[in-house]
Amino acid sequence: MESLLLRLFDLYQFAIIGYILMSWFPGARQSSIGHFLSSIVEPYLEPFRRIIPPIGMLDISAIVALFVLRFARTGLIYVLTAF
Repeated sequence: MESLLLRLFDLYQFAIIGYILMSWFPGARQSSIGHFLSSIVEPYLEPFRRIIPPIGMLDISAIVALFVLRFARTGLIYVLTAF
């Protein structure tokens, strides 16, 4: 069970990275894959975007969101191995 949860964290992290990389290609987010990733990633990224404003043309909120997700994964590992 714990392995499944950790894999889901990893898959979600890859989905966020893929969504970020899609912004480099014009029209990529309008594809069916782009819409799918948007529907699962945007609800997580939106609170970070409200708190952290873009610096010029650079949006670092997604980077902070990835760090928070990684810390949550590490905390989950700690909790699962402690019991």
